[in-house]
Amino acid sequence: MTLDPSRVAAVVPAYNEAGKIGAVVRKISRQHAACVFVVDDASADGTAAEALAAGAERVLSHERNRGVGAAIRTGLFAAKREGFEIAVVLSGDDQHEPEELPRLLEPLFAGRADLVQGSRWLPGGAVPGIPAQRRWLTRAYPWLFRIASGYPSTDGTNGLRAFRMSLLDDPRIRLDQPWLDRYELEPYLLLQAVRCGYRVHEVPVTVRYHARGTTKMRLVRDGWRIVRPLFLLRLGLKR
Repeated sequence: MTLDPSRVAAVVPAYNEAGKIGAVVRKISRQHAACVFVVDDASADGTAAEALAAGAERVLSHERNRGVGAAIRTGLFAAKREGFEIAVVLSGDDQHEPEELPRLLEPLFAGRADLVQGSRWLPGGAVPGIPAQRRWLTRAYPWLFRIASGYPSTDGTNGLRAFRMSLLDDPRIRLDQPWLDRYELEPYLLLQAVRCGYRVHEVPVTVRYHARGTTKMRLVRDGWRIVRPLFLLRLGLKR
């Protein structure tokens, strides 16, 4: 089985990631993904210019800050319009290790999966520098996901994943909904993939926690945004 990078686009949402986004772009091997789409979500620090200088093939910019979900959506829809068949999504803050991308891509190219979710908690995963609070939160969320979906998730909040773009053609998976603009989009996509019967696999990956600026999330506000798709979809209040 051979990976074909010409079929793969890497989508990197970024907001005020100057000093990090360049390293992320340079680390993504074009032997794994032929095109890097960086979506600058109205940064004020030169993120877009740094991504271009680092070699990103596409840098798309929002005129106003819309949220990480909207940035991922912009990148995915642009990559799909250009004919890419597989998308890899990874963060713009240098938390993920792009050399691990073959772990996510191999099950897709082998025909064993439709969506591959990175897990920091599977054997072989790693969490260097993780704060205690993040440790228990990222451990607790998979239990909620299991209750909502029945899928034995080990890490539903990890932003590193790869999937077939054909999922976006399914009318039951509506990424264009405005309520998914921020942290809701990623758990929504994973949950809907499971609910719609797609083959979802997990693979071990590294999530690196830097000493400063690891996340822009706010515990209560954004924690609810991550959790609420589980309740809203399960109760039939959203689709």
